[in-house]
Amino acid sequence: MEDAAQNQVESLGLRPVLRTRFVGRDGHPHPCDLALCRPDGEAWAVVAAKGFNSTGSKLTDAVREIDEMATHRKPIQFVYVLIDGIGWLGRHNDLRRIHALAEQGAIDGLYSLALLGQFGLDLGLAARRVGVI
Repeated sequence: MEDAAQNQVESLGLRPVLRTRFVGRDGHPHPCDLALCRPDGEAWAVVAAKGFNSTGSKLTDAVREIDEMATHRKPIQFVYVLIDGIGWLGRHNDLRRIHALAEQGAIDGLYSLALLGQFGLDLGLAARRVGVI
């Protein structure tokens, strides 16, 4: 999933920072799989890319990380989530939690591999909105 997200970002001419942390509105660093930053280093978009072919606590940890991103983001930061993999099939409650974040507007987009093109379109619109492309 990280490679797919990275490829979409780079196809827009943007340079992602991988497996990093971003500073949220609480002033503390929070994990993300990919960040897009302004020249001053502040993230304007962060991405969680979670693909799992197994089940277990790693999926619950992924949901916790996504929730943390959504909770602590600044109003000027976009949050996108890419999830896919057979491991999610048995994690209905975790999927419901992520979907609820999207419905509440706490994250700006929720995508699977089948919707990767839409992620690219949405990210491109956000980049234009903040003036980086």
